[in-house]
Amino acid sequence: MAKRLFTFRRGAADRTADASEALGLKGSNLALLASLDLPVPPGFTISTSAWREAATSGALPAPLRNELLASIEWLEGVTGRIFDGAERPLLLAVRTSARSVMPGLADTVLDVGLNNRTVERLARELGDLGFAFRSYRRFIESYCSLVHSLDPGEFDDVADAERTRAGWEGIEPRSLVDWRALISAYLSFVEDELGAAMPQTPLEQLYHVVEASFASWRTPVARAFRMVHGVAENAGLAVTVHAMIFNERGENSGTGRAISRDLKSGQAVLTGEFSLGGRGTGEVIGQRAEPLDLATVARDGLAFPADLEALANHVRRVEAHMGDVCEIDFMVGDGELFLLQSRIAKRNVAEGIRVAVEMVRENLITEEDALLRIEPSSLDQLLHPTIERGEEILVIGRGMPASPGAASGQIVFTSEQAIALAAEGRKSILVRNETLPEDVHGMHVTEGVLTVRGGTTSHAAVVARGIGKPCVTGAGLLRVNAEAGTLVALGRVLHAGDWLTIDGSTGDVISGSPKLRRPSLTGDFATLMEYADRARRMRVRTNAETPAEARAARAFGAEGIGLCRTEHMFFEGERISMMREMILARDEAGRRAALDRLLPIQRSDFVELFEIMAGLPVTIRLLDPPLHEFLPKGEQEIAETAVMLGISVAVVTERIEALQEFNPMLGHRGCRLAISHPEIVEMQARAIFEAAIEAGEKKGKAVVPEIMVPLVGLRKELDFVKARVDEVAELVAAERGQSFTYLVGTMIELPRAIVRADTIAEVADFFSFGTNDLTQTVYGISRDDAANFLSTYERQGIIERDPFQSLDIDGVGELIALGVEKARRTRPDISLGVCGEHGGDPASIAFFEQTGLDYVSCSPYRVPIARLAAAQAAIRFERALRAAAAPKTRGRI
Repeated sequence: MAKRLFTFRRGAADRTADASEALGLKGSNLALLASLDLPVPPGFTISTSAWREAATSGALPAPLRNELLASIEWLEGVTGRIFDGAERPLLLAVRTSARSVMPGLADTVLDVGLNNRTVERLARELGDLGFAFRSYRRFIESYCSLVHSLDPGEFDDVADAERTRAGWEGIEPRSLVDWRALISAYLSFVEDELGAAMPQTPLEQLYHVVEASFASWRTPVARAFRMVHGVAENAGLAVTVHAMIFNERGENSGTGRAISRDLKSGQAVLTGEFSLGGRGTGEVIGQRAEPLDLATVARDGLAFPADLEALANHVRRVEAHMGDVCEIDFMVGDGELFLLQSRIAKRNVAEGIRVAVEMVRENLITEEDALLRIEPSSLDQLLHPTIERGEEILVIGRGMPASPGAASGQIVFTSEQAIALAAEGRKSILVRNETLPEDVHGMHVTEGVLTVRGGTTSHAAVVARGIGKPCVTGAGLLRVNAEAGTLVALGRVLHAGDWLTIDGSTGDVISGSPKLRRPSLTGDFATLMEYADRARRMRVRTNAETPAEARAARAFGAEGIGLCRTEHMFFEGERISMMREMILARDEAGRRAALDRLLPIQRSDFVELFEIMAGLPVTIRLLDPPLHEFLPKGEQEIAETAVMLGISVAVVTERIEALQEFNPMLGHRGCRLAISHPEIVEMQARAIFEAAIEAGEKKGKAVVPEIMVPLVGLRKELDFVKARVDEVAELVAAERGQSFTYLVGTMIELPRAIVRADTIAEVADFFSFGTNDLTQTVYGISRDDAANFLSTYERQGIIERDPFQSLDIDGVGELIALGVEKARRTRPDISLGVCGEHGGDPASIAFFEQTGLDYVSCSPYRVPIARLAAAQAAIRFERALRAAAAPKTRGRI
């Protein structure tokens, strides 16, 4: 039979290999503190194995009762007090806990052992009538609440009736006679309610409290929690029993919380707070003065009822053992200090970074340890504005948190309205049923984006994350009428121009403009990123098309551009007109004429990106989306386009209808466009090469552009497009009298491309896995429509998480690993990266590290997250290899 009871006292503790499993959080923590020779109240813990034994028998087994009795006798010897003793009675605190924090378990019951005899003995010993009887009153209430489920509020009614009968003055009795009368009234009420007297034998009280604590494992709240969090039914709970600390008596007693460091500075200075105990007989129950700040107490030499330096030393010792800043609950009883609980101190991400960096400076932890302590996704809190939640806010809707940060602005329903407000220096929130590619220019000037439809990988979400704008998608209970200029939420109607706030970190939609807290990147943040850069193997690039995005990404440490989506460059101003002219042209000559006008614009764009990246790699994807996305929508826009091009509305309409596709994302796009219209490739390639030469001359350093061909599934597709690119390169080199280097690769986003990766790698200089479309094509799911049912899949347990947010390792991941293996079999030196949104997801990055990719590319505002996640992935992978004594190999897993 497993051990049932484990004792602890300062300097000695019974412990098991997995203490929290057997002793629960509270028991294992007290045992740890005791083993560190720190002051703890002596006691014992009834283990989870004893709970399982009792659960089987339905009551406390006789052997457990006998061991409880023996443990009480041991505790009597340690404390010099006697359970139900004629002098110095022993009183107990009973605390319940499981391996992890779990709601629904029994509350702590204090002062077990008080009865009609011991309460008066305690009062004589302490010379404190009020304290002794208040403790007894509290014990009766908590005992009856736990063991018999009586409402503690009913005891207030009993006390009120007794006050009226006896005519007390004040809140509670002040004489022994009145206290005895009140306790008698309590006990009579209990007997009337239960049909049996409350036990006056301390050992019987303890048995009943333990039985009720055991039973709390199966309360409805506890059951529900276990189901949600996958806690096994037979895991069970433990019950810790220790000697009472009289921490509510006068100026020499109290309760506090000590932290081993100043979380604001990270320095090893004792901080926390302390609340003095009661100020004597007759004080209102529960009354407390304002807590004292421990740092102030130490700095100003204020009175403290115990040895403050000893407390600081104890806390430092626990920190040294944990290797992290710690938080300790402590009590002072009549000047004697006791520690009750220790834990890793809670902190926000800025405090966590500050403390980790400071501990590295003090040589307490390594840089690797510091990196592993910060959750990569939490860095979002430092990169985006947040709402000051202290003030009243009116939440009028909720959607999906699609791009982090909070933003306020006036409601606009079109990109044109957003641009107009921006020209006047006013802020806006773009509200749409869903965004389209032509909304990108409006999204750039608005403060944030709210859509009724779409998920966290919809067009709005992906673009917003890329440009660092807060975004909430899928707010399905909202109703948008763009023509009427109204947004209906919770029965209230908001109009264009009304102020609205969105929180892209929580999904909240808020009426008005609450105060926002602006981000602040501290020196410690930069130091942590230096640690990350030293630890990681994979490089981190960014997805960017605009100078603003590129500069933001460089400021966040991006090591190049891994994806420049050229289609995003064509939706603004005269550019969209030229694109439409090219698409609607009658023949190739007409298309080339329009492309000639686009050429200098494209070249200028690329020059600026190359200059910003200053020699770092820039991967430019050739035009990818189907052409219909660039065409006008709505009668008015079609009419304006017809006038601009000098053709009839009928011709424009006919061309639009001809380009419509049933499933455009699997249709005439990517390399298929390049093959149908090679003149587009030729213009883009010329713009890239001429820009590379110009930027190289300006910076005095050669630029090596990387040209990405999208949606390749056949080797011959890449052959065709690469041949056109090479021809343009030869022409430009001859025209400029200057040679240059460039790379041509492809985005791997089709299952066939993976199956044929070895063949495609024969002609590709690099692969970049486009995990957004690869996930779509592997699953056969449109990411823009997936939000309608994937949340149901998650609730039903069919999938663990949205595969468009975190990579599907078993499916999509297995294909990527296969593609890596086949590509490197053909071409060991091929550069392999990922440029989908998964490039900024920490869990996905861990997989990419194991698979052996060379880099990830992500949105500018996710670059710091990716840098930290890549470092953690490298550290964990290397440690796993060392633990397994395996050779260092990365590849298919």
